[in-house]
Amino acid sequence: MKRFTKLNSIATLVMMAFAAFVFSSCNDDEMEPMPSMPGMESFTYAFNEGQLLGSAATAYDGDGEGDHPRNLSAQLDIEEMENGMARVTITLENGIDGQEYPVHAHDAADPSTTPNGTPYNETPNGDVFAGGITVSGSTGSRTVESNVAYDFLINEYEGFLVVHDPTQAISTTDLTTYLILGVFAQDLSEGTPTLRTAEFDYAFNEGQVLDNPDIAYQGEHPRDLMAKITVEEMIDGTARVTVTLDNTLDGEMYAVHSHDAADPATTPNGTPYNETPNGDIFAGMISGNGGSVSASNDLEISFNELTRNYEGFFVVHDPTQDLSTTDLTTYLILGLFAR
Repeated sequence: MKRFTKLNSIATLVMMAFAAFVFSSCNDDEMEPMPSMPGMESFTYAFNEGQLLGSAATAYDGDGEGDHPRNLSAQLDIEEMENGMARVTITLENGIDGQEYPVHAHDAADPSTTPNGTPYNETPNGDVFAGGITVSGSTGSRTVESNVAYDFLINEYEGFLVVHDPTQAISTTDLTTYLILGVFAQDLSEGTPTLRTAEFDYAFNEGQVLDNPDIAYQGEHPRDLMAKITVEEMIDGTARVTVTLDNTLDGEMYAVHSHDAADPATTPNGTPYNETPNGDIFAGMISGNGGSVSASNDLEISFNELTRNYEGFFVVHDPTQDLSTTDLTTYLILGLFAR
């Protein structure tokens, strides 16, 4: 009995010692500082609609020399390296395939001290980020290991992130050429898109487009038909064309076409346009209702490409006679497309 009691006492002491060891080990583990994890921060930037400065006058100018969709966005990732310096990665989304985008960090500055009154130094800060990002498909990315401390870049650095427009000459003073303009290491939320609309009105064909009365309409259709082309800029850089006809005949089907301009010396019948309509711009049938009717087409080309560069004719054919692509006197409307 005494031996059994002793064994129990020893077992109890062992258990107490083990418990004390475990408790001590747990305390030791809790007291040991956890290894610090490298820092990592991400920031997103929307397209420049003037939201940074609260002024539409500083938004990207689609009527300028450039021609870029307004859905470009950027992400800035800043990682802490083992030496405490910052690794900077900038990723562009919805870019133009094959284009190289100049992307810069510009140090903030007192406008009274800069040559052109800018609130930043015009020379990019290459120690933070300055380089070209080439887009493949619609995405491009570039990473640099900077000479700037991570904590400083996240908490103290004062500067701007600028993505320049690769479709025009670079400027370090004209903010309306900047696709993205934001504070470095600070999110830039979306602004209201500045999308353009243009309207072009067309009167009845009296030969005025070629200044030749011999090509004026001849037929039975009333001469009060009018047309309008509305071109809308879409946020992805494409355009939408809407054709509206007024004073139509109820129940008649109007063939409405865009015909690419051409050298008459090269066309089969000497027409100043290709006789085959360009369906990529507009080619369709519009049913008359006795009043106003419309039809639309979504284009692959941009607002600027259509309204500045496309050369073609806008034709509304007469539904009361056989369709002809050579006899201009059968055209109810004849004009230059989107002009």
